[in-house]
Amino acid sequence: MSGTDRNAETATRRMARDKDPASLRSKGPLQTAPLVEPKAKLTDLAYEMIEEAIVTLRIPPGTAISEQVLSEMTGIGRTPIREAIQRLAREHLVIVLPQRGLLVSEIDVNKQLKLLETRREIERLIARSAAKRSSDEQRRRFSQLAQDFLEASSRNDDVAFIRADRDFNDLCLAAARNEFAEGAMRLLHGLSRRFWYLHYKQAADMPLTAKLHADIARAIAAGDEERAAKASDRLLNLIEKFTRSTVSP
Repeated sequence: MSGTDRNAETATRRMARDKDPASLRSKGPLQTAPLVEPKAKLTDLAYEMIEEAIVTLRIPPGTAISEQVLSEMTGIGRTPIREAIQRLAREHLVIVLPQRGLLVSEIDVNKQLKLLETRREIERLIARSAAKRSSDEQRRRFSQLAQDFLEASSRNDDVAFIRADRDFNDLCLAAARNEFAEGAMRLLHGLSRRFWYLHYKQAADMPLTAKLHADIARAIAAGDEERAAKASDRLLNLIEKFTRSTVSP
């Protein structure tokens, strides 16, 4: 068995063990990302904490979980948790089973490839639009995020990278000022980050991934629509290659 196969098998066994609700409780409360503002609405805070736990596999695919357990893990009441779950269900990260609770969705490579077909076209539009329409403050934030990506990569800090990616995606959608593109992309981001997080240690190149994200951020900050679109295509080329490599012999 190759080193990659052993790593994948170990990750699979760990996820199977972690699906047990008692195991989830034993991990203690979820940590709030540093960039979450204290005044953020509880629903948004609940969503961000649960989404990060799912994306980073603290709550593994296939886990059956309840509102009560999520409330205990986040320290947030049931009503905001319920509203966050509705959003996560729209994003295909959880499945609501009537009268039975919740199930964290499994990871499907074929669906991931279909997702990338959609994502490529919309992300190109968003990159162009953000480069064209960003405010001065947003351009400064894009420049900072470019540095955040590279710093997370230099530390091999996967959680910091995931958080920078989430902030980058949110900023792109805000700067693009296109509610239709935003609605479509919000259905795709969480699934994409989770797939990357599961497989990147076996198949992905974090330094290159970070550089390509930084290239998009810098092009948007500079207001260069064409460069932003081309940088977006290069990133999606890498992600598609990475996705296919997870199922290659």
